[in-house]
Amino acid sequence: MENNDVKISKKKPIFPVTPALQKYLRTYQREAKLPIGYNDLMQFNEAFPLMDKFGKDSLWEGPIYAQDLIGPLHEGLKEIYANLKASGNLRIVEHKYIDKIEYCTFGNTHPFRIRIVNRLNDVYDYFYIKKADASRIYGLEMEEILSPNQVNYLVDGDTLVEEHIAGIPGDVFTKGQLYTPEFNPTRIAKEFVKFNERCLIMLLGDMRAYNFVVQITPDFDDIQFRIRAIDFDQQFYEGNLKVYLPQFFKENLPYVKMSMEQLTEKTVLQYQQEERSSIVHRVRSERHRLTDLRDVSNKEELTTPENIALLKQGMSDYFKDTNYLRCRTMTDIIELNIKNIIRQVKL
Repeated sequence: MENNDVKISKKKPIFPVTPALQKYLRTYQREAKLPIGYNDLMQFNEAFPLMDKFGKDSLWEGPIYAQDLIGPLHEGLKEIYANLKASGNLRIVEHKYIDKIEYCTFGNTHPFRIRIVNRLNDVYDYFYIKKADASRIYGLEMEEILSPNQVNYLVDGDTLVEEHIAGIPGDVFTKGQLYTPEFNPTRIAKEFVKFNERCLIMLLGDMRAYNFVVQITPDFDDIQFRIRAIDFDQQFYEGNLKVYLPQFFKENLPYVKMSMEQLTEKTVLQYQQEERSSIVHRVRSERHRLTDLRDVSNKEELTTPENIALLKQGMSDYFKDTNYLRCRTMTDIIELNIKNIIRQVKL
């Protein structure tokens, strides 16, 4: 597995949610009428920087709202949480309160992070409110359909609400836990190979270590790991093939080194094949939803013609398959990826 740095477009545009995508979201219960939206949360007067536990700028800010706005905002946020977690059943927020609203100027969707606390036992949870970006929504849907992970989100016009994905940020994990003695390094390496394969097939880009988390699950005889994407802004936008392969980012070098230390070429191929087989099973069980998603995304402008031309040439060279040169859209490229792995699994 090679590694060298990859450059990402400095500013990817936010693509609007079209009527066709709205209809798809309604069909699959992703659309909701929310009491407040993203723009309501933007009505703060000023904000103060938030530091992490080491005293460094966290890139998050604490917005300050007018006193008369706080009550309605908090009630609206509690209702949104009930929609996200319990189909709108307000009983789940009877004993909860909004503890923090935090705002991030970093990234495309400028998210708000909401911390909600149960006053009976102090157990807390987070959720996010962001600008609705069609790229990100397609990324979330691809994750739901093709990965082993479930994602929970809602859309209302230009507002996107997302559930918090728990886990240790990939960059934090490398600094403090990657070589923990009780962790089996081969299991971590195996998961990174599978994650790498999944990102390429789904065309999920920019999976630098701070854009994914590591989930750790103790099992009866060992500890299991899963790497999960938490940022979907770069779904099939970039033209550079390497953007869709986490192994090429310098931030992921510790995972690449571990994979090279623990795995042989034969075992890498084995784990890639395992992931492709899993994707085929998911495609078969979700084929109608996948078809609906393809039909919507294929008609939308979600990148530039130059990026499509560059990526289909890159895919053709990488897989030694000239069929990629006939693709007209990013969706066509993903569809060809899926068709190819179905053929390989059948062989």
